Amino acid sequence: MTSKPRFKLGSHLAPGLAAVALFGVMAAVFLTATFPEPTGFGDGSITASIGYAMFDLVDLAAHDSESFLVAFEIIDLVLVAALVGAVMLGRRDEGEAFGRAFKPGGKQTEQEGDD
Repeated sequence: MTSKPRFKLGSHLAPGLAAVALFGVMAAVFLTATFPEPTGFGDGSITASIGYAMFDLVDLAAHDSESFLVAFEIIDLVLVAALVGAVMLGRRDEGEAFGRAFKPGGKQTEQEGDD
């Protein structure tokens, strides 16, 4: 015979409620946000404008490129975080043999590890 699931109250409930509240706030912000009409790009190179903004030569830029520079920096931070995460996940644990994954069966004896 099955029983009804019981709702457990306790300190583990607070993070879940905080997450639901944060989701509600973010959903409200995104749904009520207004954006200006897109204007498109006129003449001039967008890539050159971003380069001029990076080297603080804004007078030479054909477009206002500050928003592009912010997006570039955000993408830069995300990619660096992904690279650091990949290195942390891919590194060997201390004392782990190098060739274990390449041996048949993935197992290594004590004598093979001393080579």
